[in-house]
Amino acid sequence: MSKLFYKDKPIIGLDISSTSLKVMSIDPKKWLVHGYGTLDIEPLKVKEALEGNDSTYLTDSIKKLTGENLVGSLGSDRVAIAVPTTRSYARTFTLPVETERALHDAVVLEADQYIPIPSSTLYIDHQVIERSRKEITVLMSAVSRVIVDNIVTGVQAAGLQPVLIEPSIISVGRVLTTVEQGDLPTVIIDIGPTSTDIAILDRGSIRVTGGLAIGGNTFTLDIAKKLNVALENAHQLKVLNGLSAGPRQQKLTAALSPSLERILTETKKVMRYYDERISNTRKLEQLLVVGSGSNIPGIGEYFTNKLVIAARVASPWQKLDFGKLQEPPKQFRSRYITVAGLASINPGGIWK
Repeated sequence: MSKLFYKDKPIIGLDISSTSLKVMSIDPKKWLVHGYGTLDIEPLKVKEALEGNDSTYLTDSIKKLTGENLVGSLGSDRVAIAVPTTRSYARTFTLPVETERALHDAVVLEADQYIPIPSSTLYIDHQVIERSRKEITVLMSAVSRVIVDNIVTGVQAAGLQPVLIEPSIISVGRVLTTVEQGDLPTVIIDIGPTSTDIAILDRGSIRVTGGLAIGGNTFTLDIAKKLNVALENAHQLKVLNGLSAGPRQQKLTAALSPSLERILTETKKVMRYYDERISNTRKLEQLLVVGSGSNIPGIGEYFTNKLVIAARVASPWQKLDFGKLQEPPKQFRSRYITVAGLASINPGGIWK
């Protein structure tokens, strides 16, 4: 689509994760929410839909979300889409300024060295996020062509017009840049239901990412097994007691520690990569925990103590104004951070 024939109109956000779909419409100037909704989906079916078995599951789920599970209204059919970060590849690297004349070729060469599958099977995009007299800093993102093509087909069949697809961690970074001093070098730990994304945000851009297949559901299972209680009881113990001081603290900490230690190990790896390869001049200043799995009391203090960095659970919701709409229950608000980042894109911003 040419910018010449492109008319700016509102962009809505659609977050496609392995366990749910979320949609949101925001006035990005006022951060006023016009509409939002969520729909739980079956992980195996959405995986099959993304990987190309001609399933209509994604289309049917989007139609149900926008038709039956919507609070308020959307006001547009133009949609920005987030895909799971674990389904994408992102990397920041520096190049001599003279390579900018053939930047696409240089980015593809970098992708061939870093990504374990052929670049011909990927859609690769890049953005110059910093420049000096001698060097440029480039952010590269890549997603499987099969996944992108199936998402575009499924979304269009649901009556929506895709205008942008990005890894979910970039959407999260957009929100945190606005509401949580995202210009500071910041560690993000985004704990979803089944996976955790880890990233460094600096000067408004994601610089490096990592992740692992541990999430909020993992924590619930850990508690259920260790304490020999039903899953429902384990969830209550997780969100009401968690790691905070109390009579159950020792047992709950023992149950949660193995999974949290794995997240810690991956976080240290990402932090070390940033310090050694991306920036040896800017010190990491804060750690923000977000996502639906961040609802564990004491988790901010846990990361503060283990990593010796100021860590807390981010609360971007004071920025969102739901107006006359019924707000999502407090315990579910954290699941909307990615889709809020998508919906807050200024329509003209997709051309930058």
